[in-house]
Amino acid sequence: MIFTKEAFLSGQVILIDKPLNWTSFQVVNKVRWLIKQNIGVKKIKVGHAGTLDPLATGLLILCCGKMTKEIERFQGQEKEYSGTFLLGSTTPSYDLETEIDQTFSFDHIEAALIEKTKAKFIGDIDQFPPVFSALKKDGKRLYEYARQGEKVDIPSRKVNISNFSIDTSAFPALTFNVSCSKGTYIRSLAHDFGAALNSGAHLTSLCRERIGDFHLNQAMSIETFETQIAKAFPDKNPSSDLL
Repeated sequence: MIFTKEAFLSGQVILIDKPLNWTSFQVVNKVRWLIKQNIGVKKIKVGHAGTLDPLATGLLILCCGKMTKEIERFQGQEKEYSGTFLLGSTTPSYDLETEIDQTFSFDHIEAALIEKTKAKFIGDIDQFPPVFSALKKDGKRLYEYARQGEKVDIPSRKVNISNFSIDTSAFPALTFNVSCSKGTYIRSLAHDFGAALNSGAHLTSLCRERIGDFHLNQAMSIETFETQIAKAFPDKNPSSDLL
């Protein structure tokens, strides 16, 4: 990417490797602040093309300036994730955000059963979003209902999984790689996969590897972005000459 005032204002795509425990909104705020401070403007549009949960890491596409008009197009592209499911237990949030609420036997699960069950999740499937999600119902986010102990009917949605591979070498932890359509919840995939095995499962790690033609290995950390933009505008960072 180009670190000039003109490039930021005319619009750029910024690929960030989101760190663990950061919200996507926090990344946007940090990058927006860094751009404003360094190029010397009071306002600039910055948005992301697809939320990552705080407990997920990986590729986050940020768009600034006039490029924010392309956010919806990027959001609609296929995404690829890697991570780990843990068999034998579930959580209300389907991941590590909440404590384990149920445990299940996994003694009956063998590699052949995992392969047979996996095939049911490839192609077009119906999926229910997690109750702990930012989706809205009647103007209220689902996680707000969940945290208040309120039950709410959530309609299923059609999603597509074009690739789903599983490594069982660390059983009962299952390492996976998934390519999927917009709107797919990997937490729900973990939960549903465990149930389909007549057991339970929850997501213990998640990394977004790709969105369309953008790959994680093209992304930079927030620290790298901060360093590079500071070097590009030394008049705004006089101490940079000493680095």
